[in-house]
Parts: sequence; C-alpha cells; structure tokens
Amino acid sequence: MDVNAFRKWVGKESAPVKNEVEKGAIRKFAEAIGDPNPLYHDEAYALTTRHGRIVAPPTFCRTFDYGTIPGFSLKTDGLIHGEQQFEYFRPVYAGDVIYCSTKLADVYEKQGKLGKMIFLLYEQKGVDEAGETVFIARSNVIYRGQEG
Repeated sequence: MDVNAFRKWVGKESAPVKNEVEKGAIRKFAEAIGDPNPLYHDEAYALTTRHGRIVAPPTFCRTFDYGTIPGFSLKTDGLIHGEQQFEYFRPVYAGDVIYCSTKLADVYEKQGKLGKMIFLLYEQKGVDEAGETVFIARSNVIYRGQEG
C-alpha cells in the first residue's frame, strides 16, 4: 500500500465505543506498570485527596476500546510504534463511562535508510457521558509495507 492509498482515510473516524472504568482494572494496570501510588488502588486514601476517589494512571486510556474505522484495515505485522502523547482535560476516575473513538488524522511519507516509510498519525478521543472531552491521545505508527 502506498501513501496515496492511505490519504483517502484521513479524517475518517470510528463510531464511539462505550468503556466503563473499573477500579479493579485500574489497580491491575497500576500493578502491571509497577506504580505503587495509593491513589490508584487505596479507596480510603483516595477519599482524602482532592479527587475524592480512585484515579487511573495517565496511560490507562491505552486499555480502552476505540473501535475501528469502517472499511479501513491494516496488517499489524511490521508496524512500528513511533510516538505517543496524551492531553488530559480532567483525570479518568473509577466509575467513569468514557466513549472512545479513533481517527486517522494525517499521513505522510519519508525516505529512511531502509527505504520508504509511511507515517500514520492517529488521534484517539475519550468523551464522558456529559459529552465533555476527557482526553485526546495522539500516536504515530510507521508502516513499511512490502519493503519492511
């Protein structure tokens, strides 16, 4: 697939997917990343903070289901994760219901030492039940196609 084949997908978005944030999942995620912060697992402690409840670690939103862009498919073999950034408008809390979607925000091509590389820039968004944006995650994926 060449860069022009991807361009028609720029701006296309998945339908939002409902994700329920569970405190047990937050605790397991924090354990998996080795973060002992009591804000992620100790309800009594969390009640004493400005949050007043369990908070998810910043990268927890990577566990959400973002759906798929209708008609867009890409083999995952050989894909390279290039970069990731998160912008939060408020914390993610245990008990939240977050509707998540993904879109292909941009695509461009660069020549590397080993040949052509296509950069796919994705934007994932999480919106709460009130319709407020909770976070936007941006990532780029490097596609090498048949050459890689």
